Amino acid sequence: MVPLLAGLSVLQLVSGSVLESFEETLLVNPALLVLVPVQIGTAGNLASIMCSRLTTQLYLGTYEPSLSNPGVRANVGAVFALSGTVFGAVGVAAWAIGVAFGGSLGLGRVLFISLVSGMLLALLVVISSIVAVEASYRVGLNPDDTTIPIVTNVCDIAGVLILFAVVAVVL
Repeated sequence: MVPLLAGLSVLQLVSGSVLESFEETLLVNPALLVLVPVQIGTAGNLASIMCSRLTTQLYLGTYEPSLSNPGVRANVGAVFALSGTVFGAVGVAAWAIGVAFGGSLGLGRVLFISLVSGMLLALLVVISSIVAVEASYRVGLNPDDTTIPIVTNVCDIAGVLILFAVVAVVL
């Protein structure tokens, strides 16, 4: 696990560099500044939950990495439903906080950025969780030990990249 965690830590530096390159945009638009930690934290939490549920299915013998599996389908649906709900609420809250701190972004833009980046992250959560569980199991590692550190790091890194890719397109 140490080499894996070391590699993921190096990748975190990339995420920090991207975040630093958008510093001016964040200072001008406080609503976006509110979205950064929520994007990162929520995606990591959703990925951890998804991995735990898939690993439980694996141990129960009901896991099959296919959308025809009702357990996988239910978990995918739950991730997207939670993402839509959470990122929608966060978009409204970020807009209100942004307005309170003198931001000029409208509600529609902040909500759009929050929802689109959140749903793209949900897709990444689903894919990375299934891949992490499958890879851990096939390599002979315990998915309970390996999947959560992998998916949370991947979602942290991708969360920043996806958020600012959406911001770059919208603004």
